Amino acid sequence: MLPDEPMRDDRVVVDSWGFGTEPGEPLAGGDVTEGLVRVGKTVRRPASSSSDTVRRVLQHLEAVGFDGAPQWLGIDQLGRDVLSFVPGEVAGRPWPEWVADAERAASVARLVRRLDDVMRTLGVPSWAADAPQPEIGEAPASVAPPPTMLGHLDITPENVVFVDGRATALIDFDLVRPTTRVEEVADMLLWWAGWMAPEDRDRALHAVDPGERGRLLVDVYGLEEADRRRLVPVAVNHARRSWHSMRWRAEHLGGGWQRMWDAGVGDRIRRREAWLREQEPVLRRALIA
Repeated sequence: MLPDEPMRDDRVVVDSWGFGTEPGEPLAGGDVTEGLVRVGKTVRRPASSSSDTVRRVLQHLEAVGFDGAPQWLGIDQLGRDVLSFVPGEVAGRPWPEWVADAERAASVARLVRRLDDVMRTLGVPSWAADAPQPEIGEAPASVAPPPTMLGHLDITPENVVFVDGRATALIDFDLVRPTTRVEEVADMLLWWAGWMAPEDRDRALHAVDPGERGRLLVDVYGLEEADRRRLVPVAVNHARRSWHSMRWRAEHLGGGWQRMWDAGVGDRIRRREAWLREQEPVLRRALIA
């Protein structure tokens, strides 16, 4: 074992950096996670309500030999979750121009399909089905089929690791929950095919045609025709439900959720819903023609 290679235990990770008491190298993280640091070959994350679910999911992925996710290594003496560091390239903000590259996007679809295939072998275990979910108030019921698996559901460019221009790993499994393939693909299209109002797309995606890119990703993923027909209605429904869940998270969880809400994420979600409704005939033709 190399000096800086982590030792694994059910509870505590011990390494040459000193029992988890060192500050480590700060990592940018996402909109919500704070206190994320790299220590040697590990990443330390503050424990959260999703920690147990993430641990179980990552342990399942490791057990079945899936190499496109971090490994869960334990808990350090500061109570932080310890994951293996996944080397590679991830997008910062604003997104780099390569986010619009068709081959890179296709590699994301292949990676997500690999993930979902191995997640299907786990099904929807009781510990995930019974995990608390954010309240969504008066939001409409989901129009997606009943959950058949656990999905990542946060496939942003910041959460995909690339090596030599190819997507090799997904990180940040905090939003993993029971879902379906069509919902997972809808989330992927939001970020990698620009399925949102044009004024809210990152500059890197301004020249990307949402219908054409959506068809590419759906084809590469291999989504069945029945789910292709559900995709746009599910995306519209998800936008409506997301508005309520984001508002609830902002009001009850604060932190990054509140900052996003104050910055206008609710308005962006409303614009996304309106754009999807307007473009539904165009997107449906692109997906199933």
